[in-house]
Amino acid sequence: MTVQLNHTIVAARDKKASASFMTEILGLSDPVPLGHFLAVRLDNNVTLDFMDSPGEIRSRHFAFLVSEARFDEIFGRIRARQIPYWADPRAQRPGEINHENGGRGLYFADPDGHYLEILTRPYDSSG
Repeated sequence: MTVQLNHTIVAARDKKASASFMTEILGLSDPVPLGHFLAVRLDNNVTLDFMDSPGEIRSRHFAFLVSEARFDEIFGRIRARQIPYWADPRAQRPGEINHENGGRGLYFADPDGHYLEILTRPYDSSG
């Protein structure tokens, strides 16, 4: 068997609100209960398992490779909700998208401060 990411746990102040934000913005199926988690299934069968976490949430980074059409859909939802976004991981280029590796990308935050990225070309791709 190859090595594949199966799931990761995502700490949240309110797992239902955070998991719903993720599915709504990315256009995914509704989260499903999985023990004391709410699981968001990605198209490659990896799940993001949201868990209520008291106290401070340490920000994490999640990058999602999407098609050009899906990028447009997600970007439209980000703009409709007036969610701040940036072209760069340090948030130095607000309100812009990037064109890395011949594709498009942007960064934005979820309600718990996790740094989300959508990109249409992986960083290791050649022009």
